[in-house]
Amino acid sequence: MPLQLMSSTAGKRKEIYKYLAPWPLYSMNWSVRPDKRFRLALGSFIEEYNNKVQIISLDEDTSEFSAKSTFDHPYPTTKIMWIPDSKGIYPDLLATSGDYLRVWRAGEPDTRLECVLNNNKNSDFCAPLTSFDWNEVDPNLVGTSSIDTTCTIWGLETGQPHGRTHVAGHVKTQLIAHDKEVYDIAFSRAGGGRDMFASVGADGSVRMFDLRHLEHSTIIYEDPTHTALLRLAWNKQDPNYLATVAMDSCEVIILDVRVPCTPVARLSNHRACVNGIAWAPHSSCHICTAGDDHQALIWDIQQMPRAIEDPILAYTAAEGEVNQIQWGATQPDWIAICYNKACEILRV
Repeated sequence: MPLQLMSSTAGKRKEIYKYLAPWPLYSMNWSVRPDKRFRLALGSFIEEYNNKVQIISLDEDTSEFSAKSTFDHPYPTTKIMWIPDSKGIYPDLLATSGDYLRVWRAGEPDTRLECVLNNNKNSDFCAPLTSFDWNEVDPNLVGTSSIDTTCTIWGLETGQPHGRTHVAGHVKTQLIAHDKEVYDIAFSRAGGGRDMFASVGADGSVRMFDLRHLEHSTIIYEDPTHTALLRLAWNKQDPNYLATVAMDSCEVIILDVRVPCTPVARLSNHRACVNGIAWAPHSSCHICTAGDDHQALIWDIQQMPRAIEDPILAYTAAEGEVNQIQWGATQPDWIAICYNKACEILRV
């Protein structure tokens, strides 16, 4: 049986901190900066044009989350990411995807829009973005995925560190990545961590690309029933492994790029569809999954290719389906989840 994560009141520090937002939440991301330890950005999920993004921070003395900045966003954000700047040398930026890619400069209380990156300059038609990834090795690179079958790699000019200069962006390359909608994109740490990325989409395939050789791609995996693949996540420590999840599926598929097209493991304890996957930032053999069964599960996969029967830790969010999970890159002891209007951080 997996360990149950319990709320400890005996210890000096709590194990669970909860924040209730004014609206249902979907997207969420941990801040990476060393001077902003318990800071997250949250995106509302309201089925209309007017949505919100909120930056919250935990006061470690009072053990309470509070909103530091709230700003308007058109449509719900499909993803939010802070700039992967663990040293704090770039401006304090975050990006959001929705109808377009937007880059914001965080402030308290005023967060301001730095730029809107739109690849369809000559058209009234907008192809919404399903996801994006911000390159950790080169924070001037951002890749987006769209329902128009393409991925776009953007170059950002973030100006002088800490300066008041404006952030701008330009298209480095745009490519047709799939036969149908692209649902997720993620840079790999392989080969220097700058040039390789993978994408998943409605055609049911995982494809890998190299910015240095865009004339061809590698199919890593194809769903046997051509079910759409919604999410993609690379192992943070071992770039040979990645995880993906199919639409309405209760299982997470672990792939090894050295053995294409054959899953090396299937994590199948969820009792309803999986909504999120997050690899541990500090360990190559731990991954967290979350789903509509109200559960967040942590798995130890070091027994692969032997079958992984059970998670090592389980947490149940009694009140709702867990629709988002993030494992803090600079906070490896903490996992964040969203359900309904709640964001919780859980000590693991």
